[in-house]
Amino acid sequence: MPDSCFADRFGALTPLGPDERAALLRLEERERRVRRNGVLLSENDRLGEMFILKHGMMMSYVLLDDGSRQILRFLFPGDLLATAALAYAHSPETIMALTDSVVCPFDRGAMADLFTAHPRLALAIMAAEQMERVAMTDRLAAIGRTSAKARVSALLLELRNRLRTNDPGIGDSFVPGITQEEMGDATGLTAVHVNRMLRQLEQDGLIARNGGRFTMLDEAGLARTAHHVDRRAGLDLGWLPDPR
Repeated sequence: MPDSCFADRFGALTPLGPDERAALLRLEERERRVRRNGVLLSENDRLGEMFILKHGMMMSYVLLDDGSRQILRFLFPGDLLATAALAYAHSPETIMALTDSVVCPFDRGAMADLFTAHPRLALAIMAAEQMERVAMTDRLAAIGRTSAKARVSALLLELRNRLRTNDPGIGDSFVPGITQEEMGDATGLTAVHVNRMLRQLEQDGLIARNGGRFTMLDEAGLARTAHHVDRRAGLDLGWLPDPR
């Protein structure tokens, strides 16, 4: 059976039956290329489609009244995009490509068909969306209640962990794939402040930088600085029924 990044993501969480995997693969039958810095969806665009990110890296954000940007999520292969289409007629966010990317569009009605035919997949997707919600809650709490150094540390850990999900070979050294300005827009800081915090993390012996590559020299120390909670360690999907 052909590869499916969406099925691979869920297969890492819970075993999939052949029919379930085939159903997820059908959502990736069409492809659309989005060039770097290209906008897939703008805030307030009418929603009719959803997307699976197949290749590349993207981000979602909102523009605030003062013209500043708040990045909500960084998006990686296997992520489901424009999930607001399940509840809203217009997009509450903008989705933009950080690299040359490939997405697989499908009509949102296909999700209703999937849920009807495969209720176990509906439960798994609901669980995955709860994981996204908890990640967003952690980011919100960090922005509101932690130091600038903690926010930047948490973002580095988040990016490394997400990159590792798609490439288990990634160890302590990784390329985040985002600019310091984008780091700032994700953490509520200016690019100058982000740069200052990165220098402090280097001086503390927690990270090293070489061009765009970061190396975690003391991951445990970085996690303590970030007040990081390993949410994957607390996953419990044992309640899902067995695949058929």
